Amino acid sequence: MNEPDAIRASDAEREAVVERLRIASVEGRLTLGELTERTEAAYTAVTQAELAVITSDLPSPAQAHAPAPVPAAQEGRSRRWSVAVMGDSKRRGKWRIDQGLGAVAVMGDVVLDLREAEVRTGVVDIVATAVMGDVKIIVPDGVDVDLEGIAIMGDKKVQVLEAPPGMNVPLIRVKAYVLMGEVKVIGDSRAKPVKKAWAAWREHWNELRGELTGEPYRRLPPPDSHHRP
Repeated sequence: MNEPDAIRASDAEREAVVERLRIASVEGRLTLGELTERTEAAYTAVTQAELAVITSDLPSPAQAHAPAPVPAAQEGRSRRWSVAVMGDSKRRGKWRIDQGLGAVAVMGDVVLDLREAEVRTGVVDIVATAVMGDVKIIVPDGVDVDLEGIAIMGDKKVQVLEAPPGMNVPLIRVKAYVLMGEVKVIGDSRAKPVKKAWAAWREHWNELRGELTGEPYRRLPPPDSHHRP
């Protein structure tokens, strides 16, 4: 007879935990970095006990309420702008993302660090314009990045360790317009580290995974292994 902690998790149970994490993020309970890390952990979980640890500090499904979706027309109407004209504009630390973002750098630099942001939308939508300037967007490794747009005598690029295909991970959608400048999206491994509290769930996860499988949880592989230029 199987030990309770050693019962294998099913794909459906993993997806249910990922959806629960997504709802918790939209409710403001998790930052983008926490959501990404826990989502990755959910997909690599082997047992039901590991899944339970990931959501141990979140409300039960009966207590949680899925937030009402924002109408598409309203979502595209307003955008929160960061503008730098011959100067700098930086947004770091804890902040709330509940609408589209815009960044304009004209002979200046804009930095949007999303790692500690509370993302209240299903997708982070960013319009970035760089004219003889730079826009840098910092995200947790493990998110999915969709970068499109036009670059004239400039560059637009992604340097993020993205999750394997098929995972329902956070999506960062960037539309870039570049003229003699640069728009780039970089992952955690390529940016200055942020101070992260060592959450109780993560410590418990490492202990449990080591006991059950002999294989502690590991983050994504080093930057040179499969980053996209």
